[in-house]
Amino acid sequence: MSTRFLGITTMTPFIQAEGIETVLDNVAGRARATAVTINTSVIAPMPEGQGQYQPPTDAGASPRLFERMVWGKPEFWFRSGPGHHARQEFFAGLKYQPRPANDLTDSTGPLIGQFIDAAKARGLKVYIQTSATAPGGMQDDDRPRLPNGQLPHNRMADTGSLASPDVRAFNHAWVRDIFAKYPQIDGIRPDWPEYPCYQLDEAFQDFGPHVESWAKGHGFDFDMIRREVGAFYDFLHGGLTNAHLVDMAGPDRGKFTILDWFKRFPGVAEWFRLKAALSTDLLRDWRDAIHEYGGADKELSANAFMTPFSYVTGLDFAAAAPYCASIAPKLYTMHWSLIVEFWGKVMLERNPGLDERLLVSALVNLLDLADGPVDATLDDYGYPEPDEPHPVPSSTQQRKIEQVLAAANGKTQIYPLVHGYGPLDDFRRRLQLVANSRADGVWINRYGYLSDEKLDAVGEIWTRTQMRSE
Repeated sequence: MSTRFLGITTMTPFIQAEGIETVLDNVAGRARATAVTINTSVIAPMPEGQGQYQPPTDAGASPRLFERMVWGKPEFWFRSGPGHHARQEFFAGLKYQPRPANDLTDSTGPLIGQFIDAAKARGLKVYIQTSATAPGGMQDDDRPRLPNGQLPHNRMADTGSLASPDVRAFNHAWVRDIFAKYPQIDGIRPDWPEYPCYQLDEAFQDFGPHVESWAKGHGFDFDMIRREVGAFYDFLHGGLTNAHLVDMAGPDRGKFTILDWFKRFPGVAEWFRLKAALSTDLLRDWRDAIHEYGGADKELSANAFMTPFSYVTGLDFAAAAPYCASIAPKLYTMHWSLIVEFWGKVMLERNPGLDERLLVSALVNLLDLADGPVDATLDDYGYPEPDEPHPVPSSTQQRKIEQVLAAANGKTQIYPLVHGYGPLDDFRRRLQLVANSRADGVWINRYGYLSDEKLDAVGEIWTRTQMRSE
């Protein structure tokens, strides 16, 4: 009997807190996972308010707490260090360098290799997760730009330009370094091989000089695209009226308005095509590096924004499929709700007189977050509290999974990425809909949000669904 893929992201703080065998007992035993992902840094505690903080704050919006404790706490302050000494010769002459080793590298870093070996001994596939375009010490000349040349305001994700030669050169050296240290892993999972779109400004990335050179070298009319997307940006920041929103908020979900906008700003469609080509080229570059330094049997497993966010992020599932062993489109429903709030606040502020309920209904329709028009305000969206169900029905998530499967057309494995954050019943609902879908498997992010009850639910749901499908 074949086993359907089930992966869980297991970050090092929880391995340090619980121990290798306890984590693997939970992941492989209780949850019945077939794969794990691990990061490449280790941590030590810091006094409150000093160092770095977890869980992620998501631009100050997140109320998240972990459900598994680290140092007896569901949130913590820490300092970190790389898990191994990088091979400096791999990075010689590069603009971006790996993090220098520190005391934690020698005292705690070996835990990563030990965990990988122990997971492989249990028959699990093991992946390293890393950023797709975010080397340490990112400089402004490698950050994405708006059509007017300015840096986007209040970005939630500090990623670099997908076209930056220096970012790509670091990626190649980093891949080489990863496989030199951990040759036994099955592959690498780069996160954000696209342009995140949490804030409205982030949705209008990237018009920097690196993209300009790349676009012109690949046959795109960059000047036209920048001019028309800039005009569309200005329109959304001062020209939007309630009349524009009526059709968007209606039963047709704005079909007329969207097509009308494409006629008015035809460069926007070409911009989507440019972003898709650029993201695909980045993934090809990642695949080439993985095969060069790890071998042809090592996998590129890409994380991705779900449809229709992927239009503005640039991830093209059909085009990316030939380069990826698998793609994990994110069912991060708490972030989808947050995007409604983030985008809505900017549009209300920059377009005086907009009806808030009309705007929310239009955004929910545009992003396909409900089965029909909603009567809600921005307060009904935003970031759900830890005990609050995520305001996205199962049906819309099912539609998105089917859309991705249709786009990939069997050319790569599709493993939707379910987030563990949220109350038990809502987590069960979101995992069950993937289990019931035609997806090839699932990733769950991440172990720190999986209580014992959730781990048991994962094993029960996945085992029952697989038995039913045999």
